[in-house]
Amino acid sequence: MSNDLFLKIAGLSGVFVPLIIFLVVLSIGFIAKKIIFNRFSRWVKKTSMQLDDIIVQAAKGPFTVLSFMLALYFALQFSKLPANIVGIMSRCILILGIISVTLTLANLAAGIIKIYSSSIDSALPVTSLTQNITRIFVYSIGALIILNSLGVSITPILATLGVGGLAVALALQDTLSNLFAGFHIIVAKQIRIGDYIRLETGEEGYVVDINWRSTKIKMLPNNLVLVPNDKLNKAIITNYYLPDKEIAVLVELGVHYKSDLDKVERLTCEVAKSVMAEVSGGVSYFEPFIRYSGFGDSSIKFTVILRAREFVDQYLIKHEFIKRLHKRYAREGIVIPYPIRALNHEQEKTA
Repeated sequence: MSNDLFLKIAGLSGVFVPLIIFLVVLSIGFIAKKIIFNRFSRWVKKTSMQLDDIIVQAAKGPFTVLSFMLALYFALQFSKLPANIVGIMSRCILILGIISVTLTLANLAAGIIKIYSSSIDSALPVTSLTQNITRIFVYSIGALIILNSLGVSITPILATLGVGGLAVALALQDTLSNLFAGFHIIVAKQIRIGDYIRLETGEEGYVVDINWRSTKIKMLPNNLVLVPNDKLNKAIITNYYLPDKEIAVLVELGVHYKSDLDKVERLTCEVAKSVMAEVSGGVSYFEPFIRYSGFGDSSIKFTVILRAREFVDQYLIKHEFIKRLHKRYAREGIVIPYPIRALNHEQEKTA
C-alpha cells in the first residue's frame, strides 16, 4: 500500500508541479506587465512624440503572449511528458512567438507610416491601402519564417506563387486594375486625403480614404460616394485644393442704369473688404474688386471678386456679402432693378 501511495503522489506531483510553475510564471508576467506599462504610460504622457505611444500600444499584446510562452516553457522543463510531445510543444511556442512578433511589427510599421506621412509631404501618403499593404508585407515575411522553422522549403513555394501569379492576375483583372490605380492615385498626389474634389458626373465632396478597390468621397449632405479607383483614374476631376486651398468667390450683380458707377464700385468694395475681414473663412489680406461686364436688359452687370480660404467657405461669404450689400445699397439709394421688358407699341403698329 505504501508503494502504491508513493506512486500516486509521484504521479500527482508530475502534474501539479508543472501546473504550479506555469501559473506562477504567468502571474509574474502579468504583474511585470502592469508595473512596466504603467510607468511607460506615465512617461509617454509627458512627451509630445507620437512614436512612443505607438510602440507602447504595439508592445502590450506581445508582452502578454511572451509571458504565456515563458510560463509554458518552464512548465515543460519540469514536466514528465515524452520527448516527442515536448518537442512539438516547443515548436508551437516558437511559432507563437513568431506570430506575436509579426503582429507587433506590422502594427508598428503601419503606425510609423501614419506618423511619417502626416508629418512631411512624403511620396506615399497615408491611406488604408498603404497601411494594409504594409501589414500584408510583414505578414508574408512572418509566414515564410514560420514555414522555414517547420522545415518546409520556401523556394518551391515562391516558384509556385510566381507561376500561379499569372492565373491569379487573369482571374482578378478588375481587382488588380483598381489596386494599381489606387497606388497611382496615391503616388501621383493629384488627389489626396482631405481634398475637396468634383467629378465630371457632378458628385463632389471631401476625399476621406483610398483603399484597395475604391476611393471614398464624403459629400456635404454627409453621405458617401464610392468611386472605383480605375474609373477615378480615368475621370476628369476638379481638385479645389490644388495648387492651394484658397478659391475665388464670384458674385454676379447688377445696378440701375442711372446709378453712379464710381460710387457703386467704391461702396461695393468697402462692403466686400468688411466681409473679408470679419466673416469666418474670408481671406483678410485679399483686396476685393469688381469688374463691369455688360449692359443687361434692365441693369448694368458686374462681378464682385472675393476670396475664401477653402471651397465650402464661399457659401457663408456669399451669404453675408449679399445681406450687407443689400442693406448698404438701400441706405445709399442705389437701386438693384427687377428684370423688366419694354414694349414698343408704335413699332408693333407699323409691322
